[in-house]
Amino acid sequence: MSNETSHHQWEKGIILLMNLDGWELEWTGGEFEHYDAKGKTPKGFDCVIEFKLRHQYYSTKVLEKYKYDKLMAEKCMKFYYVFDCKGNYLYFLDKLVLPEPVAINCKVNEKFGNSKLIDKQCYMITESQASLIKKY
Repeated sequence: MSNETSHHQWEKGIILLMNLDGWELEWTGGEFEHYDAKGKTPKGFDCVIEFKLRHQYYSTKVLEKYKYDKLMAEKCMKFYYVFDCKGNYLYFLDKLVLPEPVAINCKVNEKFGNSKLIDKQCYMITESQASLIKKY
């Protein structure tokens, strides 16, 4: 029996499409990494990408400060890819100018199906800050 979730299948599908467009990425989402893919950009630069799938549309995109800090510690190019029902947004984190973080009350899933709410420090980034935008 596979532990692969539909979310993991979605990430692998996006990686496949990006690889058809010249990227050389491998999925790392099954590991305990702070990113979902690593590899090379179409121009051959080492990179990591964090993916975020949103089932609802929000005009501003949420980027957790903790996740951002972990990504920025990597010695390569860093990207944040957001997919929602209205489009795809690829953010180049190395050049992104961020607003001050805000506390957002988020649900955290724990083992055995329990969940609790905690405050997470997050950046609210706009769609116009994305390096690449594909709207539906």
